[in-house]
Amino acid sequence: MRLFEGTEFDIPPKCDRCGLLESDCECLPEEVTKELLPPEKQTASVRTEKRKKGKIVTVISGLCVDGNDLPALLKDMKNRCGAGGAIKNDAIEIQGEHVERLCDALKDIGYKVKST
Repeated sequence: MRLFEGTEFDIPPKCDRCGLLESDCECLPEEVTKELLPPEKQTASVRTEKRKKGKIVTVISGLCVDGNDLPALLKDMKNRCGAGGAIKNDAIEIQGEHVERLCDALKDIGYKVKST
């Protein structure tokens, strides 16, 4: 239910892509229109980096930004490691030293892995 639904101030929502009312829109959802590359065709590079104050970060790089759902992959990797993380400069960063664990997890998904 919208805030002003049923009043004179009600403005029905429109599609951002075609401009039609959402009830009349025939556009596919953005998630469906985005084609993802299969993991078997990609190679992920996993390495550790030392940051300020001696903090260790494990970095997963080399994955195509347009061909992957990096936020979903980040969430999965954080859950498997039990650590925090972020996406920075088109790479996934996980707090702590988790090279072996992340390599195994990426191999389970189907990625080719190169650890340095």
